[in-house]
Amino acid sequence: MSSLTQVEAEQRAALIAVERYDISIDFTDLPTGSTVVCVSTVTFTCRQPGMSTFADCVAPVISATLNGEPLDAPVDGRIALPQLAECNTLRVESVQADTTDGPGVHKSVDPSDGEVYVWTTFAPDEARHLFACFDQPDFKVPHAFTVTAPAAWLVTSNTGDPTIEDRGGVRRWTFPDTPALATYNTVVNAGPLHEVRREAGGYDLGLFCRQSLAPMLDRDADELFTVTEQGLAFFGDVFGLPFPQRKYDQVFMPDFGGAMENWGCVTWEDSYLQRSTPTPAERETFAVVLLHEMSHMWFGNLVTMRWWDDLWLNEAFAEFACYWAAVRATRYTDAWVGLLAADKLIAYLADQGPVSHPIRQPVPDVAEAASIFDAITYPKGAAVLHQLMTYVGEENFVAGMKIYFARYAWGSTILQDLIDALAETSGRDLNAWRAGWLETAGVDRLVLADGVLRGTGPAGPPRPQVLGIGAYAKGSSGLTRTALELVEVRGPETPVALPAGADLYLVNDDDLTFATTRPSAAHRETLINDAGLLPTPVSRGVAVATVWDMLTNGEATPAEAVRCVTSVLAVETSDTVIEPYLRLAGDAAELWAGNDSRPELMALVFETCARLAEQPSRRQVALRGMARTAADLDAVARLRQAADGDNDLAWRCLTRASELGGETDADVRELLERDPDPDVTFRALAVRAARPDAGEKAAVWQMLAVDRSVGVGSMGAVARAFWRPGQDEILAPYGEKYLSLLPGFERGGMIPAMVFSGRLLPRFGTTEDFPSRAEKVAAEAAPVVRQTVLEYGDELRRMLRARA
Repeated sequence: MSSLTQVEAEQRAALIAVERYDISIDFTDLPTGSTVVCVSTVTFTCRQPGMSTFADCVAPVISATLNGEPLDAPVDGRIALPQLAECNTLRVESVQADTTDGPGVHKSVDPSDGEVYVWTTFAPDEARHLFACFDQPDFKVPHAFTVTAPAAWLVTSNTGDPTIEDRGGVRRWTFPDTPALATYNTVVNAGPLHEVRREAGGYDLGLFCRQSLAPMLDRDADELFTVTEQGLAFFGDVFGLPFPQRKYDQVFMPDFGGAMENWGCVTWEDSYLQRSTPTPAERETFAVVLLHEMSHMWFGNLVTMRWWDDLWLNEAFAEFACYWAAVRATRYTDAWVGLLAADKLIAYLADQGPVSHPIRQPVPDVAEAASIFDAITYPKGAAVLHQLMTYVGEENFVAGMKIYFARYAWGSTILQDLIDALAETSGRDLNAWRAGWLETAGVDRLVLADGVLRGTGPAGPPRPQVLGIGAYAKGSSGLTRTALELVEVRGPETPVALPAGADLYLVNDDDLTFATTRPSAAHRETLINDAGLLPTPVSRGVAVATVWDMLTNGEATPAEAVRCVTSVLAVETSDTVIEPYLRLAGDAAELWAGNDSRPELMALVFETCARLAEQPSRRQVALRGMARTAADLDAVARLRQAADGDNDLAWRCLTRASELGGETDADVRELLERDPDPDVTFRALAVRAARPDAGEKAAVWQMLAVDRSVGVGSMGAVARAFWRPGQDEILAPYGEKYLSLLPGFERGGMIPAMVFSGRLLPRFGTTEDFPSRAEKVAAEAAPVVRQTVLEYGDELRRMLRARA
């Protein structure tokens, strides 16, 4: 189907003005069938009567009329609209039967009880897969949804308090008009949902999930309501505009993939409802994602980018704002360190590889837009905006945000609108900042030597920025910061007034900017071996990030990376970063180390986990790390005894035992019977996937990649179990199988395309030339597939070099 171009969108916006959508959706076939019937009525005006345009509709059309006159069938997903009048009514009846793999609308059957759930998601241009519309972000109008569904179902949408009518075994839900929204901000979810509600902070807050996950939602409800109330209050204050709707719902749905910021009704992948007691890092992630989607109520919904070249106005701001809010308004005061320990490292790697692009870049069509929901737009964007707030000062930043929302509420904007508001309140000329940070790809490199900070940018001098440099002295209590200098970088060399003779100078102390750094030759060993002696979570995080970047660039060995991270784990005071650091240490040992050094490094990680397990607050995540790195079946057996009813740990142990060649069938059957997780069959599939058995690999691959019978929320765990070190001979054929399927991975929309092309790319059993071969095949695929393969292929290429 044709992808809407920016030129076409601008031409259509110049010709017509959409007034409203009235959308009727019928879900009554879904309990036993797969069909959704939709009637879309679009009211719009034309500035030049007699001219022509087109509407978007990929769903098969039953009938279409314009001002009562029948229209030709759509061609390539477009309905031609000839001879427009000044005032127009388009009515289209469509039927979408592809609700298993198709974009836009998805039916999911709970494997534990057979209940059916359906959700919609429309970003970036997937509304057209369900109903006829003008699917571009600058058309912001009211939407009125009417939904017919089985009588036992609940239906959620953007606005609260629907009128509900019983109609002989079915119910009709009529929702009030939405405010002026883009099509991609709207939603309908339905099914026999479990609901929890609470009044908090002047809002009516709702939580929904499938019936089989009700105990998990009830367990987490207090935390979710607390963070929701805190977030709504914080954003309403700093943006100068409270969320203007009383009802705010959050719906957890199976097979969703991530979360989506629909106005007043956020949809989540229900794997966020952890099946075991959440760890500190999982709780922080829960809060951060909640705040990310909430901040979109302002950045993206209330004020919307005019075109996808300003996607960062949505995603980068939401990613920045969620960490800002977490630190300022919730108990997750180390959230910035959590970003540094996880997603920011991914962004540093991406920005030094083939997928690097400016945060803001030309986006010729929507297909290209789908390819930039990535680490550059999200975590790099968040870090850059954190730097911007540092650069202009938080007080000026807040004042600029308030001006921005007061001027543009319910409208569409471009980059310059925001820059102007911040320049107005800060008194700074931000044009150089904008050009360097938003319109230039790549990462800066900063090194301190002989009292001078030397910087290079992607194409010359470093960007304008403010950062901290700390001087540290080693003593009996570790490394103590003796001085901190805030430095404003304006060129390639910046004198730094710090005392000479420090045992370590930490560049980007307090993590205020987005730049890679390197220690001097004299301080390299201190940074790697003594990172755990640094006094704060953020200083230790900066050290880990530096060493990890050295690893990915071939300047540090996997052994050095493991030593650095384990030294930090031995002393870390922030519970929320223990798990991401254990993941990094495990990755360095398992994925980056070669066959000769892997056992020794895995043993070091195991020993670190064993010491952490002695601390009650770290025991859960430490035992998970031990299950990943256990060297033999005896160690796994001891861990299983320690599981003590922890089903998640029991599955991890069985997966490791299977990988080590142990017999697991009877234990899997027993655990399947007692684990209440509705998706427990996928945990059992991961046990099969890990087994060094060619027949099992073939069966799992068929389910994962060919039948696509594993939900996107479970794909990661099964795929990780599939690609195991030491199984290269068995895994060798799957590189070719991956390449043969690669062009079809776009099926199902943006999120499945990213998941399939990324998770299934080989980690083991491949050759040095495989990344280049995959990139060659992906060059002919959809942009989102192409970019995902470039990103993961570049990481694999670096891993292969490190292993060698």
